[in-house]
Amino acid sequence: MPAVTIIDPAAILCEIDDRCRLSADSLPQKLESSDALSSVGFRVGDSRLVTELGEVAEILTYPEMTVVPNTRSWICGIANIRGKLLPVVDLGRYLSGTGTVVTYRTRVLVVDYQGIYSGLVVDEVFGLKHFPEETRVDAAYPDEALGEYVSHSYRSGDHQWGLISLFTLVEAPQFLQTAV
Repeated sequence: MPAVTIIDPAAILCEIDDRCRLSADSLPQKLESSDALSSVGFRVGDSRLVTELGEVAEILTYPEMTVVPNTRSWICGIANIRGKLLPVVDLGRYLSGTGTVVTYRTRVLVVDYQGIYSGLVVDEVFGLKHFPEETRVDAAYPDEALGEYVSHSYRSGDHQWGLISLFTLVEAPQFLQTAV
């Protein structure tokens, strides 16, 4: 009579797990850089700016809008985004008085912060930007119109990227005062 072998599935799984863990020790590990800034890069006029990733809810192509009468010159209008009304602001006109020329690169950064839901028109979005802490520049940002919103900047190649707080911008009293 042949011998019967009893198989313990739990023991086999534990053995496989042990072998996997031993093999994984030799694999390269992903190193996290906790002092690097992860941000969204964009351009307003000649200024290259970044904002923290968490401050942008969405990035849209320039939407169709309804003009709202008796509003400031920097209010582009109201857009219907998936059934939700989005007030859209020309960020260049708001900051410096120079309006954004709408091109195929023009985008709208959507900010949704403490009940303030707004779209900010920018000339161009460059996507994700990562800056190590050693590229930080604490001197004043060259564009004075951005002074109260840009805390510091980062140097990358020939460009200086100002770190702008969109949350601070959208809760500023002058930003919230849209009626003429």
